Amino acid sequence: MKRCKDTKRGKDTKRGKDTKRGKETKRDNDIKRNNDMQPVLSLFIRTGGRRLALGAGLSTLVVLAGMALLGTSGWFITSAALAGLAGSAVMFNVFVPSAAIRLLALGRTFGRYAERTVTHDATLGVLAALRERLFRGWATPHAARALLRRPSRLLFRLTGDIDALESIYLRLIVPAVAACGAALLAGLVLANLDWRLGLAMFVWLLVVGWGVTLYVARLARPVALRRVRALERLRAQAIDLVAGQTDLALAGRLPAQCAQLARLDTTLARHDAALHRLDTGAGWLYAVGGHVTVAAILLAVGALAQQVTSHPVQQGQQIQTQVQQLGAPAAALALLIALAALEPFAALRRGATEAGRSWLAMRRVAPRLRQQDDAAVPAPPDTSTGMGTNTDTGTGTALLLYGATVVHQGRTGAALHAVDLRIAVGERVAVVGNSGVGKSTLLALAAGELAAQAGQVWAWPATWLTQRTELFCDSLRDNLRLADPAATDAQLWAALQAAGLEQDVRGFAQGLDTLLGEGGLGLSGGQARRLALARLLLRQADFWLLDEPTEALDGATAADVLARLARHAGGRTLLVATHLRREAALADRLLVMKNGRIDADLRHGTPAFDAALDALRQH
Repeated sequence: MKRCKDTKRGKDTKRGKDTKRGKETKRDNDIKRNNDMQPVLSLFIRTGGRRLALGAGLSTLVVLAGMALLGTSGWFITSAALAGLAGSAVMFNVFVPSAAIRLLALGRTFGRYAERTVTHDATLGVLAALRERLFRGWATPHAARALLRRPSRLLFRLTGDIDALESIYLRLIVPAVAACGAALLAGLVLANLDWRLGLAMFVWLLVVGWGVTLYVARLARPVALRRVRALERLRAQAIDLVAGQTDLALAGRLPAQCAQLARLDTTLARHDAALHRLDTGAGWLYAVGGHVTVAAILLAVGALAQQVTSHPVQQGQQIQTQVQQLGAPAAALALLIALAALEPFAALRRGATEAGRSWLAMRRVAPRLRQQDDAAVPAPPDTSTGMGTNTDTGTGTALLLYGATVVHQGRTGAALHAVDLRIAVGERVAVVGNSGVGKSTLLALAAGELAAQAGQVWAWPATWLTQRTELFCDSLRDNLRLADPAATDAQLWAALQAAGLEQDVRGFAQGLDTLLGEGGLGLSGGQARRLALARLLLRQADFWLLDEPTEALDGATAADVLARLARHAGGRTLLVATHLRREAALADRLLVMKNGRIDADLRHGTPAFDAALDALRQH
């Protein structure tokens, strides 16, 4: 018996702990959700706060004008009909209500146009600022490299996620404000007839309108999340199918890839159908709520119309009874206002079905929005230690590393181990060593593309000529203007001449307007490298980072490219990563790297420098 009690007590304790843990998990998720929403909503307010508020206000005025137009029209028609039935015994002014109806109709039309213009302009402005912030966030160390491991994510962030964020304002905030205004107007109008009726109407609209919206949003959220993920997988599989169809066909995997794509498409269609059913169900619930509202108001105004209140009035020695009844025009006004009051809430149903998608988008982009708007300007090196100034030449420092350690994600060992290095302004330094010893990592650290896990790094703003020539499917002119968006055609031609590519480009039928394919398709390897060199020359930077600048070029082209680099470098600081003798010959200082450490620091004119230079590969 005791063992049974202990077992039961243990189960109750475990159940209590699980319940407590579940509550804590839910609380943590709510906090995380609020933290994800905060940077996005803050960006909306900072970027277009006034325009967003104006748009929501105009939308509310349009809804209120529509309700007032419908109610006034019903009151006017009913009053005119009763006046006509009464004949000449009743005086009725048709000018004031007819003028009010025309004013409300014109105001509603122009208000709708202004509301659409303001809200969409404000939304597009916020989304443009959001894209800029995302690009700034991706420019931070490690961020771009992490995205390039799965480039489809970059595309989804710039397209699907940002498009999903527009629903926050256009389909949630604006309809919500308008719906609350409609509920308030309906409550005030009916309160003039009976305060209890107005209060009941206001509470009923909020309960039904927001209740249906929140219920649909809760049901639609998991479906919307699954739909977004299915759509992303579908796009990624389609891109893989198009880009690798030749390899898939050779491997006999093309039918399997197509079958998998078809299964994903079926899954996506199933999620779309589920969301459509929820949207239809929400419309049905709003319709039922509207019919119930109209029926209830009809019964209420009927009861008020039959209600007789007696007020004793003393006139001499007699007491008379004064009868007050709710007139038919006021009843028509109440009915039509009630009929239109629930319609603004129905506009929330699309936002409710997309709320899960918008929340996922906020969760994805929020980490980048927390980054600072502008990259922090590096502080100058501390000269008190004697490391900030080259005491031999009196020149400043272009690069300073102190105990810098870099560990690449997914690797156990460090790519750089506590590296100490100072490069003076105007120095030409070559980093040599076998592949994988950390040469490119050192350049990435100097360029700010990587962040050191330990130690300190300070560097001048630099231009980096990477191993791979990055060219885009665009014109030659726009590929060059990546280095200087304000460059004139004369400056572009001068850069091409300096890079030895002018005659080739002039030979093209469209010159600078020649369109390149993906990855620079249409240019040879040597022409692509010269175009990258022209882009390097356009960039006004005093610190050049060159990562194997003539790799995979023939001897004549490589010699010409190196000669042009040496001629145009002038007094710039150069840091060259190489394992070729022809590239290291540009330098007056050699850094020999082994296993992520600087094994030797050799100066030009010493036997060790000449020996290390001769040990490098010729081609």
